[in-house]
Amino acid sequence: MLPRRLREKTRPVAAKDYWNSGIRKRIAVNAFHAVLVERGSKIAEGDRMAAARHTLDMLLEAMGEKNSLIVFPEGTRGNGVEVGPFKSGIYYLWSKRPDVQFVPVYLSNLNRILPKGEFLPVPVISRVTFGAPLRPDANETKDSFLAKAHEAVCALRDA
Repeated sequence: MLPRRLREKTRPVAAKDYWNSGIRKRIAVNAFHAVLVERGSKIAEGDRMAAARHTLDMLLEAMGEKNSLIVFPEGTRGNGVEVGPFKSGIYYLWSKRPDVQFVPVYLSNLNRILPKGEFLPVPVISRVTFGAPLRPDANETKDSFLAKAHEAVCALRDA
């Protein structure tokens, strides 16, 4: 969907447990230049804060000064009907890099293109809708930022 010059600087963030072996890993790392991260549910309770900080550091390093990240803020594939609640990681990422634009995107039919548990994408017509970049307020709270981001993605779904 992105022009080649942007694709070369855009890195998707994906679940390490799903994409970290065999051909999936080769596709994720070599073809998509993905950043593979641990999911919260796969981490022991006492280690979650350390793991969250490590993940944030990984994402900031992957972004650097020239790359963009594709982040799925729900943390998992949804049911395709509703947009699930957003995880707080996008707020912490923005708070460390408020200079970076947060562009809401809605992917229609994603649940049908790569259903949970499937290995290969199914050729189904999809649509990608980009919204206007969000401008966080100077004193934005985590809850207000997540609500604003969620509302922006939902508005694209309904457009």
